[in-house]
Amino acid sequence: MENWRKYEKTYFMPPEPCYDWVKKDSIDKAPIWCSVDLRDGNQALIEPMSLDEKLEFFQMLVDVGFKMIEVGFPAASETEYQFLRTLIEQNMIPDDVTIQVLTQAREHIIRKTFDAVKGAPHAIIHVYNSTSVAQREQVFKKDKEQVKQIAIDGAKLLKELAKETDEVSTKLDQLELTTKIDFKPKYDMNDTLDDIVVK
Repeated sequence: MENWRKYEKTYFMPPEPCYDWVKKDSIDKAPIWCSVDLRDGNQALIEPMSLDEKLEFFQMLVDVGFKMIEVGFPAASETEYQFLRTLIEQNMIPDDVTIQVLTQAREHIIRKTFDAVKGAPHAIIHVYNSTSVAQREQVFKKDKEQVKQIAIDGAKLLKELAKETDEVSTKLDQLELTTKIDFKPKYDMNDTLDDIVVK
């Protein structure tokens, strides 16, 4: 029953405390909720949703009132790509709804993701780079510095492609990093894409 001791600490405080929200005695506007059911929720299913099921689910989220909807990882499969293209081509995304997608920091995947979001009213592209030991050694076959370079190159390409389109936000205010304690990136959550590319 002492196995709990084998788990490492996985949460670290931000370098600069930012607790202004706890000083409020009430909220002054409604929070912006983001549904991740079509990506995170869908990949957790034993049998992922079909294109028609995803379209129906997206419409239900819009009807409920979501203004931020993570629609998937369009470069992951033809179904994911076609789902996003169908939403855009059939004008199913209201002007006041922002879609979000996920992409790895790899050139061909980033380019396919930008192709997928072309024509969306508003889109946020979340870029990530897996840094686990298994990914570094078995998938990338690269050391820490080389994996860091993949992230830098991906961020530069993301910035370059974003300049060519009006639909995409390149703010990395929700930088999603999965890291082990021995490989923490030197970014802070307030960094902009320019800060990250320069570092």
